[in-house]
Amino acid sequence: MTTLLLHGLGADRRQPLKLFSPVLAAIDGADGPVVAIDVRAHGTFHEVGTPADFALDRLAAEAAAATVAEVPRLIQAEDAPDDAALGPAPLTVIGISMGAAIALRLALDGLLPVDRAVFVRPSFDDRSLPPNLRAFPVIGERLHDAGADGAAEFRETNLYHEVERVSPAGAAGLLAQFTAPLAEERAMRLVEVPRNRAFSDDAELAGLAGRGIRSLVVGAPRDPVHPLATAERWAGALGVPLETVPARDDGLAAQTAAMRDAVGRWLALTARA
Repeated sequence: MTTLLLHGLGADRRQPLKLFSPVLAAIDGADGPVVAIDVRAHGTFHEVGTPADFALDRLAAEAAAATVAEVPRLIQAEDAPDDAALGPAPLTVIGISMGAAIALRLALDGLLPVDRAVFVRPSFDDRSLPPNLRAFPVIGERLHDAGADGAAEFRETNLYHEVERVSPAGAAGLLAQFTAPLAEERAMRLVEVPRNRAFSDDAELAGLAGRGIRSLVVGAPRDPVHPLATAERWAGALGVPLETVPARDDGLAAQTAAMRDAVGRWLALTARA
């Protein structure tokens, strides 16, 4: 089965590859390709575009097109018989934060033949610019006005201090946005992406199971940007398991190990189902 990996805001395809490649190698071996793409204005996707290009449905459509370009079997030719052995092939999608929101839209909107979905540390819900994401447009504006030097001003904001009080690791992650590759040129992504709603309401989330798509949610405590309450809401509305891993501030290595273990166990279990 093909696996699609989707990164978080400000990261690139290397983020989920580093995190989950060991898991996928142990579970799936060479049985299916692993596709990791760069979302618009991230990694090797250099085009920034306009604010409208950062609407979640457009990002999802671009992700679907990039995935199909790498794995054509994910679509079925219009003239192929219904029982054609070569298509469409099922897909597992694993998304982190923004990637989780894109993965959800891929599944709900039927853009790819998703069979399984893993939503890691989701940060988006049914609100535009929820409180946990309000720091990102501010960072984007500082980058636009002052470049990397805007980090010093951002460190003096209440938004930064609120995150730092709960999670120094989370605060460091926010500051890392200032030094990301081409951060100044790509500042628009930080302003526009957080304005997206991942879903319209809990009923839309609940509809995922009706499509026959199995899913898992992974969350962590003391993460102001990716609140555990958001992960709990996703899991509750989806009616699926929630795996809670250690906080980043208790050690990134411990969180990574727990995340790999949780996702690996679930993938192995659902592969046998």
